[in-house]
Amino acid sequence: MMSQAVADRYPALLDRASRLRDQGKGRILSFSPKVFLPLTQLCRDVCGYCVFRQPPGRLRSPYMSPEEVLAVAREGEKRGCREALLVLGERPEQRYPEARRWLSRQGFDSTIEYLESICRMLLRETSLYPHSNAGTLVPSELDSLKEVNVSLGLMLESSSPRLCDPGGPHEHAPSKHPQARLDTLSAAGKLNIPVTTGLLVGIGETARERTEALQLIGELHQRYGHIQEVIIQNFRAKKATPMRWANELSTPETLQTVAEARVILGPEMNIQVPPNLSGSTREAGYLEFLGAGINDWGGISPVTIDHVNPEAPWPHLAQLRRQVEGRDFRLRARFPLYPEFIRRKDNSLPAALRNRLEADADAEGFVPQPELEPLWEGRPC
Repeated sequence: MMSQAVADRYPALLDRASRLRDQGKGRILSFSPKVFLPLTQLCRDVCGYCVFRQPPGRLRSPYMSPEEVLAVAREGEKRGCREALLVLGERPEQRYPEARRWLSRQGFDSTIEYLESICRMLLRETSLYPHSNAGTLVPSELDSLKEVNVSLGLMLESSSPRLCDPGGPHEHAPSKHPQARLDTLSAAGKLNIPVTTGLLVGIGETARERTEALQLIGELHQRYGHIQEVIIQNFRAKKATPMRWANELSTPETLQTVAEARVILGPEMNIQVPPNLSGSTREAGYLEFLGAGINDWGGISPVTIDHVNPEAPWPHLAQLRRQVEGRDFRLRARFPLYPEFIRRKDNSLPAALRNRLEADADAEGFVPQPELEPLWEGRPC
């Protein structure tokens, strides 16, 4: 529960966050039209809240095949998507012989090798830009993925090592230890790789720990300048998980965390909440977060569900556009690399990716408006 002292400061905090957003981002709200590609749902980790991870017996195949990936990607192209979001479990070959055998038959030594190959295929065969969420990575893996991704994603989730203690949500998830996540984020910074990160709030951390995690992200960005986006994602309790009875964070507490993110990280940072998860009501409750300083809705797909939160459908984009325009904002579609990172003079993208993005983007760095008509017509999944 929010303390009385915090409640007294709450309206001023939200107002300050909104003013900072307007100062740095104007009245533009962005989103990324995407296809969600669950390359593998096998994972060496076991988190207390996850329904994405599946055992081999529940999967038709340990990995999506190149043909399956391409079929989904091409459907996304028809509907105006520009991002291929590749999400996969953490190093499943370390836990499952089924994963090792499948990779070996395809000629790969690791999941990351296969991921790199899939990203290369997507760039060659489609107009989509890969953005991979591949878990914790060592510098050599980051370097290889940098060649075929315009950005990478790794949620810090929390800075609290307590969550890895016995009985905690990360007890059986070694890659979720905060230092392991911070090491990967730091290595990406040294390689000048644009990264999306953020917090998963309501999984047992305290308000103070949420603030500390945001400060750690701010310190990383101050050092390397590579954090392109910070997501504040609220935990939703799911059936058939150990945390199915856990209390979710209240909307006021989530709004407070979003506003703190804006205040701590400043007017130029891109702050996102997922609209299919956020708000006190499931029907357009996400609009409450306009008053907490966000400037982005994240990826929204007209083709694929949110495989991490399959119970939560994306909002209808035509409706979302009407709603934000009714509040004096403009809704713009972006690439998985934010406009300011596309325009940066120290942009370290491989030349082929940089030239392609610069040619595809409009003068502001967004997806050109005429390309978006298929998005407004269809209903997202």
